[in-house]
Amino acid sequence: MLAYIWQYVYTSYLRYWLKWLIRQATGTCELQRICSGYKPGATRTTKTEYSVESSKSKLLRGALECSQETLEQCVDQIMKEKRVKVQTNPLFKESLHTSLLQITGYKSLYMSVEDTRKEVFCSDSQQHEAMLLKLWELLMPNVELESRLTKQWGDIGFQGDDPKTDFRGMGMLGLINLLFFSQNYTEEARMVLSHANHPKLGYSYAIVGINLTEMAYSLLKSGALKAHFYNTVPGAPQLQHFHQFYCYLAFEFDKFWIAEEPESIMLFNQYREKFHHVVQTHLKDPDVSLTLSSM
Repeated sequence: MLAYIWQYVYTSYLRYWLKWLIRQATGTCELQRICSGYKPGATRTTKTEYSVESSKSKLLRGALECSQETLEQCVDQIMKEKRVKVQTNPLFKESLHTSLLQITGYKSLYMSVEDTRKEVFCSDSQQHEAMLLKLWELLMPNVELESRLTKQWGDIGFQGDDPKTDFRGMGMLGLINLLFFSQNYTEEARMVLSHANHPKLGYSYAIVGINLTEMAYSLLKSGALKAHFYNTVPGAPQLQHFHQFYCYLAFEFDKFWIAEEPESIMLFNQYREKFHHVVQTHLKDPDVSLTLSSM
């Protein structure tokens, strides 16, 4: 309770006057001090985000809703309002622009991921069907698929004769993640599949993959991936960056599962949560950058 009261008093009153005093003493605004005091990456961008969100200026708060096309104009307006001169602060504009690009880009990425998740796999779509068949070709290059509806799908970890039923929770996002991993890290994907088909330590490759898509999605939605993307993407993160993070999860979960040696696949939820906790712990590091260790 006391912590909540202190937080309220600080953000509502003390923070404003503290910023004013420091500006009088240094001749610089908070954004200038952040941009000059921290290297590019999560710490700078996170502090910029907090500063802008907490500002009493409608212009600054509105910067978080700017499009990429209007962002430069918005930065110019902020510099004018904060009386920051380019001549004496040559790096400020670029630093602030980059941070705001990352912040607004993260929000745009979430909307793109959400749209993809909501897209339902449709058997009548030639594109959807082609992607599914491509997944089989990449993972099982030496085995011909007997028909579109077949128990062979179980060989790559689907539950029934028709994989479309397994995409209901994550929609096309689940299939796109599986395919992206197989296309861009083919050797790693095939290795993971071979581990998934182990007679004792095996698991359902595709089903687990879709489950990991849900994990990546929930981490993105909660904001837990901000530091990772702010450190690894120098501008606005795109869908491919989300897919690359999924590849990290797929590769690392396989290593985690093999190392843990679960007694049964029935314990999957227990080990999933343990792995989830490991990932969340990594993501709390301000210098975090989670990429495939083989890259």
